[in-house]
Formats: sequence, structure tokens, C-alpha cells
Amino acid sequence: MTKTPTSLLAAVGIAAVATAAHAGGLERGGYSIDLLFDPSRFASDASGVWVMPQRTLKNVVDIDPTDGTPAGPADGVRHSSDYFVPRVGFKAGIGDAADCMADYSQPWGAHSNPGINWAGANHDVETKVYSHALSGTCSYRFDVGPGQLRALGGVTWQEVGGFQERLVAVLPPDLGSGLGRLDLQGTGWGWRAGAAYEIPDIAFRASFVYNSAVKLGNLSGNLDLSQVPGMLDPSNPLLGRVTPVFGSASMPASAEFKLQSGVAPGWLAFGSVKWTDWSTLQSIAFCPEATRGMPCTVNGPTKATSLDLLYRDGWTITAGVGHEFTKEWSGAVTLSWDRGTSTGIGTQTDTWLATAGASWKPNNNVELRFGGAAGIMTAGSSGTVVRNGITYGDDVTYDFGNDFVGALSASLKVKF
Repeated sequence: MTKTPTSLLAAVGIAAVATAAHAGGLERGGYSIDLLFDPSRFASDASGVWVMPQRTLKNVVDIDPTDGTPAGPADGVRHSSDYFVPRVGFKAGIGDAADCMADYSQPWGAHSNPGINWAGANHDVETKVYSHALSGTCSYRFDVGPGQLRALGGVTWQEVGGFQERLVAVLPPDLGSGLGRLDLQGTGWGWRAGAAYEIPDIAFRASFVYNSAVKLGNLSGNLDLSQVPGMLDPSNPLLGRVTPVFGSASMPASAEFKLQSGVAPGWLAFGSVKWTDWSTLQSIAFCPEATRGMPCTVNGPTKATSLDLLYRDGWTITAGVGHEFTKEWSGAVTLSWDRGTSTGIGTQTDTWLATAGASWKPNNNVELRFGGAAGIMTAGSSGTVVRNGITYGDDVTYDFGNDFVGALSASLKVKF
């Protein structure tokens, strides 16, 4: 069997990009170390994905009359927002057996923006999560049997932040907007370790990589209730002011197994199974800085507010095939299933995604890759649930149908 061209491997890589950019939980770009396996001495890669989820809410009911009933539609509410996911990496070979790479990515993110003019504005006006990650990963290869065994490890530094706005009270315009806003930011470190076995002559590679959790131990920000007059509830000292708050959370650990092999001259089959520990994100409590040193818990007396996610673990399964059409052109197609992480509140249900990618290699130093994806986010509903004796989602209920998600991706690799 002839050796599978690197242009075909590139097409496989770009076909998988859009899948990672719309996985469950707060995943955006996720983690990728594919550049580490490039056979060139030096290689750089820059990619971007534009994702277009079309999640629409219907049958919205405000079930908490104590904070006023927002005036707005209960059907046809666009909940999701389009987003862009970039990644930049550089890899260098060191000697005959070692490789190292450094990359910038945005592994986590979310953006819902239904606005203030809908029946569930007390639940969410706009929520946005962003991230920045700088990572370094190295590997060392050993000859084992017909191929090579590669041990790898690395570290990552991450910044994660964002905000959430809700309509706290329906007020006359002269008293304030009634909006409350929570702003947060935190940083943390994580690590990765794994191994891979490769037989280059048949493009065989089996790899397993574990990424640790990233604890955001210094998660802090502000709870802005300056647009909610204190006279509405004189017993609440947080109304009418901006209060510094703190909390604690961890971005999830993950483990991924990947397998690929040439199956005929110019043909490659591949697949992966990924687990992500999204259940680590349940209800995240935030408490006033003045109470730091005291326990900050969801049902504790010092809680100012909370971010309620109630996620379950995520699973993503991907399978596909690639083919070299000419020495310059290769393509690949994939089908993926991502298990939804929502457990009664939220809109994250199972997603099915079909992806196609192509690679154009005009010479040995440059590769241009591009792809597209189309999929279905399955139907579901959000409402009141009880976890460990605590009630969540008792402010609004809504349904949603099978909604479309699309993505476009492009990448440029330069190697020498």
C-alpha cells in the first residue's frame, strides 16, 4: 500500500474542525495537537471557523410573576448567535525524534442573545462566555515494531470570562432599565499527556490524549444592579449598586481516542471518540467580596447570584473517509454525533453534523484547506428541575424544535 499523502491528511483535519467548533457544553475550538504530527521540520498553521447555529425558542412562558412579566413574543425567539473560532500554531522538529508545538486557541465559549423584548427576559437577555488559551506540547518518538511509539505532554494557560444580563424587574423608564449584569473573569493552568503509535507507510495512527481540568481559582467580577432601585426591596443590600463578587469553577477535563489508517492507495478511513467532563459545571455560586473567607455555596447565606448550567458529561463520536483526487487536491467527509449536555434547563440537545473538507497543495510548502458543515440540533424543552433539593429553572419554560446549524472553515499551513 502506498504512503498516504500529507495533503489528504490535511483535508481530514479541516473536515474535523467544524465538528469541534460546535460540540456540547461551552466548547468552541476545544484542544487540537494535530500539527504536532506534521512530518516537516517546521510548520505553521492558522485556521478559522464561522459557525451559524439557528436555535429558535417557542411556547415561552414566564412562570415567576414576582419580578414582573416582560412584554414580548413567546414564539419565534432567536436564541443563538453566530460566532468565529480562530487558532494559530507553530511546530518545530528537534533532532531526529522530538517535536514541539505552541498554539493560541479559544477552547471555550458561548453566546445567547434573545434580547430584552421576549417573554423570558427575566431568564436571559444576553449571555456571553469567551476564552483565550496559550499551550505548549512536546513529544518524543521511539522505534517499536514496524512503526513508532510517541509519548507526549504539555501545559496550557487559559483566561476565561464573560457576562450575563437579565431583566431583574419591569420598571417605568424613569426608574431605570431593570437590567442586572454579572461580569466575570478568571485564569488557570492545566496539563495534557498521551501517547500515539504510528506506521507512516500506511498512514496508520492511534492516539490517546488526556487534558486535565483547568481550575479558575481566582474567578471574580462584578454584579451590577445599579439599574434596579433599592426601594423595590429595602432588605436586599445589593440593589441599586455595583458589588464585587467572587466564585470558583473548573473548565472540564477531557479524553480523546483517535484512529486513522490508509485502506487503499489514496484512501484513508478515520474516527474518534471524545469524552468531556461537563458535569463538573453544575450551579456556580457567586458571593460578595466582603464575605470572602466564608463558604460560597449555591444554598449558602452569602450567595449573591449563580450561573446555573446543570450539565452532564459530553460524548462526541466522529467517523469519516478521505481520498486523494490528484497530487494537488484531496477531500474528506465526516459524520459526527455529539451528546447534548443539558439536563432539563438550557438548549444543548444532541447534534448530528455532516462535514466536508478539501485541501489544495500547489507545492510542497503551502497547503490551503477549506470546508463546510451542516447539521441538526435536536428538539427539546427547558423548565423547572430539582437537583439535590434545590429548584432551578423556575423562572421560565420554553420549547424548541429540530434546528439547523451550519459552519464554514478555512486554514492555511506553511511548512519548510
